Amino acid sequence: MDTPLPPLIRSLLAPGRCPGFAGSAELVQTHISWVLLAGEFAYKIKKPVRLPFLDFSTLALRRDRCEEELRLNRRFAPDIYHDVVALYPPADHPSWSGTDAPIEYAVRMHRFDESGRLDHLCARGELRPAHLSDLAASLVQFHGRADVAPLASRFGRPTEVQAPALENFQELQQLLTDTPTQNRLALLRRWTEAEFHRLAPQFQERKATGYIRECHGDLHLANLVCIHGRVRMFDCIEFNEDLRWIDVASDVAFTYVDLLDHGQGGLAGWFLNEALSQSGDYRAAVLLRFYAVYRAMVRMKVAAIRATQAPAGPAIDPLSYLGLAEQLARPGPARLIVTHGLAGCGKTVASTQLLQTDRHAATVRLRSDVERKRLFGLTPQAHSGSATGEGIYTPDAQARTYAHLRAQAAMLLDAGWSVVVDAAFLRRDERDSFRRLAQERGVGWGILAPEATPAVLRERIIDRQRLGQDASEATLQVLQQQMAWLEPLRAREQGCVIAL
Repeated sequence: MDTPLPPLIRSLLAPGRCPGFAGSAELVQTHISWVLLAGEFAYKIKKPVRLPFLDFSTLALRRDRCEEELRLNRRFAPDIYHDVVALYPPADHPSWSGTDAPIEYAVRMHRFDESGRLDHLCARGELRPAHLSDLAASLVQFHGRADVAPLASRFGRPTEVQAPALENFQELQQLLTDTPTQNRLALLRRWTEAEFHRLAPQFQERKATGYIRECHGDLHLANLVCIHGRVRMFDCIEFNEDLRWIDVASDVAFTYVDLLDHGQGGLAGWFLNEALSQSGDYRAAVLLRFYAVYRAMVRMKVAAIRATQAPAGPAIDPLSYLGLAEQLARPGPARLIVTHGLAGCGKTVASTQLLQTDRHAATVRLRSDVERKRLFGLTPQAHSGSATGEGIYTPDAQARTYAHLRAQAAMLLDAGWSVVVDAAFLRRDERDSFRRLAQERGVGWGILAPEATPAVLRERIIDRQRLGQDASEATLQVLQQQMAWLEPLRAREQGCVIAL
């Protein structure tokens, strides 16, 4: 950003020029904005530029985009986004109040500690699963209340999903002309076209059922910050409706791909699973690979463009994103894994460990405790009030729950995901049903079977009930009943047990 600064910006950098701040403002530039950091506030001024994806070329357009940025970001960060302020003439000595016509506008924001941004946490090795769980919860809540795209609008139509994905390949084939890269791009384009046509009915269904919403659109780690122990979103897309009115699955895919790009496969898988589990929107996973490949190809295109603009400077190798996209499109052999054991033996801990050590982030977990409640219209943390063997725990409810888990697992396997089903699987016929599903789908089969002594089981159940923070409603009475029902693993099943 070595272009000369306009008189307005040069003047605002002088000491005392920003309200309530006697010092000199610090300037941060992007290709579309100047940001002045001054005391407790930051002032974001849009550059008078016109690009293929945005238009800030007139003062009226910049004022409109400032107001839109305020509206959109106050949906999830009202304490950060303060207001829109005007600047008055003259440009070489501007005022923040006046009676003349304004010469510029700025979005005023409360500053936060930049060290809390998630990209910085990640660089320091301090990004934790708890951060991604918190983000997933906030994102699911935000998506739930975000405006839904009208059915008559263009947003989310299959053709609108396909066009930008294919546009990436058209531009990349002009930017990267060596034969090996061209061949790899051609293969990935064919995958994208085939995947789009396979999923076209699902894209249409998502539009019809309200999953195209006014989302964030730019959920990379640098637009997420931890403030007072909570992960907050900021700086969403305000300048292009098509990049914002998208499937909620595409919003999730943005962060998922960014975590993979940062080398955090375990955290990427954890974030994805937390988002799916909290929303219950497992059909999003069917589309997520398509959206993730699209997101990776956008990054490749940006890296290729930057390489042509500054070939002598430090740059990200565009081919690293091509490799990421190829990995996402072809994740490797899938597996179906079930857990087995009594309440309190550590099934959820074991399946969590499996998710967080999957460096390819290619596994989706289904928890019976969560899905059972969802089937009966309850939230995961709600207590059903059911006595042992009654309410949502009758034999019929048990059968319905396992049938639902099997159907969900089949859907996810068909979409190319490995699946771990976290349930008791005490009976052999329950395990056999899922083993046959693995055989039908031609995927690997495994069992997680943690064990604990009866004393430890009882202690864990009592502690879990006391804390009241888990979806499980198992009691000591349930444990006693499970001990009577337990059908141990047979010899051939023992050979399928996975050691973590």
